[in-house]
Order: sequence, then C-alpha cells, then structure tokens
Amino acid sequence: MEKRFETRKREIEQDAAIDKKDLAGAARRLDQLLAPFFEPLPRSETRENASMYVQGLLSDLDRKNIESIAYRFGQDRRHLQYFIGASSWDHHLILDRIAQQVGKLYGESDGIIIFDPSAFEKEGKQSAGVARQYLGRFGKVDNGQVGTFMAYATRKEHVLVNAKLFIPQEWNDDPARCERAHIPKEEYDQHKTRHQHCLEMLDEQGKLLPHQWIAGDDELGRSSSFRQELRNRNEHYVLAVPSNTKVCAWKKVLEFKGYEALPQDSFDRVDEWKDCITQSEWSVIDVRDGEKHPLVMRLVVYRVMAHTESGKSGSGESELLIIVERPEGNGVKYDYYLSNALDASPEELARVILASHRIEDCFRRAKGECGLADYEVRTWLGWHHHVSLSLLAAFFLTKEAVRGKKKVLR
Repeated sequence: MEKRFETRKREIEQDAAIDKKDLAGAARRLDQLLAPFFEPLPRSETRENASMYVQGLLSDLDRKNIESIAYRFGQDRRHLQYFIGASSWDHHLILDRIAQQVGKLYGESDGIIIFDPSAFEKEGKQSAGVARQYLGRFGKVDNGQVGTFMAYATRKEHVLVNAKLFIPQEWNDDPARCERAHIPKEEYDQHKTRHQHCLEMLDEQGKLLPHQWIAGDDELGRSSSFRQELRNRNEHYVLAVPSNTKVCAWKKVLEFKGYEALPQDSFDRVDEWKDCITQSEWSVIDVRDGEKHPLVMRLVVYRVMAHTESGKSGSGESELLIIVERPEGNGVKYDYYLSNALDASPEELARVILASHRIEDCFRRAKGECGLADYEVRTWLGWHHHVSLSLLAAFFLTKEAVRGKKKVLR
C-alpha cells in the first residue's frame, strides 16, 4: 500500500505546499482513519472491499471506476461490483461518521451548512435517476444524473458530508423502472424535490455540525416554501435568488398597513434595484487577504418583502435583499441573495456569501482527486455507496492538507 501511495503523496504535497517528509506515514494514517468507519460493516470481506475501494479512489489511477480499482489490486471485478452495486451495507453509517468527525475537528458555533446540486453526464436510460435534465455543472440540458450535496464550512475547513440522488418525475411515474434500478419505495412513491433532500440532510446531520447559517444557490433560494421550512426550523439562511425575483421595499409595505393590500406594481425585479443604488449605499468589506492585496466585497443590504410572501397565501414576513457586485472580465457581475437574519451585519453576510462558494472547492477535490464522478453503476444503492466512499476519501485528503498546513506554520 505504501508504494501505491507514492504518487498520491506527491499530489497531496503539492496541494498542501508541505515538505515530503511531512507526509510520511500517510498510509498508516489512512488505515487508522478507516478502521472506525468500517468497523460497523457486517462482514470482514465487506470491510476489506471498503478499504480497498477507498485506497483505489486515493490512488494515481486515471479512471477510478470499479474495474480499474479491482485491476489495481489484482481482484475479480465482479466481487467489487457486487460490493458497490448490490451489497446491503448502510452508506448512512459512513456519512454520519464523516459529519461527526468534521463537526468535532472543524466545528465552530457560527459554521455554515451549504447545499448545492451537482450534475454527472450519463448515457443510457437504466441508471437510477438518469434523464434529460438541466446539468448545472455543464450549463446545458443533457442526459445525466443530479445529486444534491451538503457541505460544512468554517474558518478552519470546508468538507462535503452528505449527498442524495435526485429522482426525476418521469421515474416516479414508472415504478417498475424504479424497482429495476433498486430505488427504495420511499424514494419514488412520492416525488421528492431537491429542496426536500436538503431538508432531509439537514434533519439527519444538522445537530452533528455546529452552525448558525444555511447557504445555497438560486435554485434553492427561489423557493419560498424552502425558505419557510428553514424559518420553521429556526435556521438563519443566506440563499442566492434569480435576477428576476420581485421584491417590495419594507417601508412601502408598512405604508400600505399590510402585505395583503400591496398592489402588484409595488414589486420590482432585483436586477432593477441595482440600477438605483447610490455610491454611498455600498459597503466595501475586506473578506480575506489575497496574494498581492486584500480581496474586497461590495454589497448593499435592504429590508424587503418578496413577492412570494405577499397576498393572502403569503407569510407576510420581511427578509434582507443583499446585492453583491463583483468583477467579471472587464466588467462587473451582480449576485442577489435573500436572508431572514434581519440583524446581521454586512460583514457577517459577506462572510457567509464567500463561504458558500467553498463547496466548489469541495467538488474539485472530490471529483478531481477522489473519483466522485468516475462511477459506473446503475443502481440507486451503488450510486450512494460510491459517493459515500468518495466523500470519505476526500475527508482524508482534507485532514492531510490541514496537517501539512499546521506543519508549515510551526
């Protein structure tokens, strides 16, 4: 195993900017990390396959699929295919322990839970959840699968901790197809949105991860029911929203003495609000030190009511509209967010917004170094088995990088 780790050691060394000697014993530390994760697995053969699979995900293989990993270890690929695609071991045990460890090692009381869908191109029609759908990572509608991921970010680190495979409505309409892909009945009996998956993951692991904030992209933020579910759970959120989101100034709501009386022309698109911002309204906040100069974020905050919260069916609750200006090419780009944290400072909102983008770093590590996107499985169980072990491998690399950084700081 030490020999197989030589290439991976060099890559970790470059990523963490640490001396080669600081990675001595990486294989031993991996064994120590994996032992408590795999101890609950039912059989010794299952535990051995799990360890071998994670080692393969951390190896220097160009393509980290079942066949390549089995070949690397001189094993029959059919045994590994059964272990990933059909064996009944519970992937939740792996994910929950990742969350426990992450919360213990990197937890902070004002931590941030981040949700983000991630797409995987996939050919054919038999793999669980595959369909023609919008693949955000590729910016197009194409054949593929979409997973909803949950990450945890603090000032110390950022790590992927959970994931669920999205099942499109066309699959829910075909129970026989779902059964052939071994999708559990509770996953296809009623259609589950990605918002529901986020709430499920929050309920499963939220208590394991000290946090004060929920963050997510505009697919999540556009849903008023999702924001309401977070408010019902007493969660503070900063969620991106599309540029066509309509809001009304809270001052105007008060003038009309109630959200039910607001006329439709009281609401304007958030991208129209940006055109009325004066220079004095912008807050310029140092968010972190860059290589050559401090990085700053320009934002402005207003108290508003979203159009979805107005009328007899609305909640009548106010939110903060946060408009962020950032450079893009030779110009600027504007991003828009809604938050229910009415008393939050611009500095704190900027911290949360910046941290919400760290899930992209998590995806780069998991996909680029731990084979997250390299799977070739058709079953729902196989997808979750592969993903949970990929997240475990990525957690190990995170620990190694943190260890290397601490060595450098001494």
